[in-house]
Amino acid sequence: MQHDHAEPSGPPADELRIVNPATEELITTVPVTTPQEVDAAVTRAVAAQKAWAALAPADRARLLRRFATAVDGHIEELAVLEVREAGHPLGNACWEAGNVRDLLDYAAGGVERLTGTQIPVADGVDITFAEPLGVVAVIAPWNFPMPIAAWGTAPALAAGNAVLLKPAEATPLTALRLAELALEAGLPEGLFQVLPGEGPVTGTALVEHPRVAKVVFTGSTAVGKRIMARCAAFVKRVTLELGGKSPNIVFADADLEAAAAAAPGSFLDNTGQDCCARSRILVQREVHDRFLELLEPAVRAVRVGNPADSTTDMGPLVSARQLERVRGYVPEDAPALIRGSVPDGPGYWYPATVLAGTPGERTAVEEIFGPVAVVLPFEDEDEAVALANDTEYGLSGSVWTRDGARALRVARGVAAGNLSVNSHSSVRYHTPFGGYKQSGLGRELGPDALAAFTETKNVFISTEPGTEADQ
Repeated sequence: MQHDHAEPSGPPADELRIVNPATEELITTVPVTTPQEVDAAVTRAVAAQKAWAALAPADRARLLRRFATAVDGHIEELAVLEVREAGHPLGNACWEAGNVRDLLDYAAGGVERLTGTQIPVADGVDITFAEPLGVVAVIAPWNFPMPIAAWGTAPALAAGNAVLLKPAEATPLTALRLAELALEAGLPEGLFQVLPGEGPVTGTALVEHPRVAKVVFTGSTAVGKRIMARCAAFVKRVTLELGGKSPNIVFADADLEAAAAAAPGSFLDNTGQDCCARSRILVQREVHDRFLELLEPAVRAVRVGNPADSTTDMGPLVSARQLERVRGYVPEDAPALIRGSVPDGPGYWYPATVLAGTPGERTAVEEIFGPVAVVLPFEDEDEAVALANDTEYGLSGSVWTRDGARALRVARGVAAGNLSVNSHSSVRYHTPFGGYKQSGLGRELGPDALAAFTETKNVFISTEPGTEADQ
């Protein structure tokens, strides 16, 4: 997953220029957060967190549900902001805003279930407490600005922490609006702050601040490694959700019509800017040609155009920089098995593209992060698993087969954190999400999400006669 948290190439900017990817028009500018302002924000967060953690769990949960209600009342407004700054189709953007609402509700339900344990020991009672870390920094990406920001923010708040959210440089508008809604819902001042800015300046100031207890980063593997190294200097906790090059494995016994119909959505959703995109389509050789015959009309049926139009399926890439990245992998005149079309005129458009893949080549193993898939044939189950694992990533993947035992064998054999069978659904707010290998570290979402934002404190109480407790 890409993120513009690169090393600086020039003097820091004073403001972020927010551009509509579909029109290339300037929407607005947003002031950047300086390192000094980061320090002041941390100070405010430390004070707010102490008061927040002291609240009764039921009161914290009630305020988070009010926040969810406030988001629910502004779904359309948030979606329109997402369309303008990220180029997402309107339907997708409405779902994303709804996901923030649902995740806040889900996290609120975990506040009163964040319990410790009683452990049998000799000569006393031993109990544990799940205590908040303090201040958490969430560095969010531009590909799903609202949902992924909420993945870290909602459980961190629910567990009693304060959150400092740094949105991606290209997409800060929805995050800023969410912070306003949090205040309107009654969350304390300083508890949830949004700090727009460049990764090398604002992001680095957050990562290296000694009073930030944990960093949650979603972005590229290269940047994730740098953040992890910087956190190591402080022995600081980190959750990393990084890149992906996920396989879509289609066996000869699969429902080929269903597999082909579902494939375009698996690598064209969000214009391929999705760490879970099934951008490697592995097809058993005996049905390879038939699958491509079915895939072509399905790809061409994807409606590309104005993201503000409710009938649009695929919008533009997020930026000129991302467009050049995709072109660097696949020039628009490169030979392709299938190529879609894009609108004329301004905008960062790239057509849906399906390539014939060769094992080990760049397009088959590296994350392109655009609307591009490669098709690779395989002979048998063993080769399918070997091809699926032939990448440094291990985030997601799909298996299409009517053989239930095979589906389970292959799903267990693929080194990835999130697999689906006869489906491409791999992300739900109530199930764990994260990657193997260089796709990341730790897990987000699911019933254990709050625990990742706590320290375990162990307390032993002696019950031996003669102790002060018996005096």
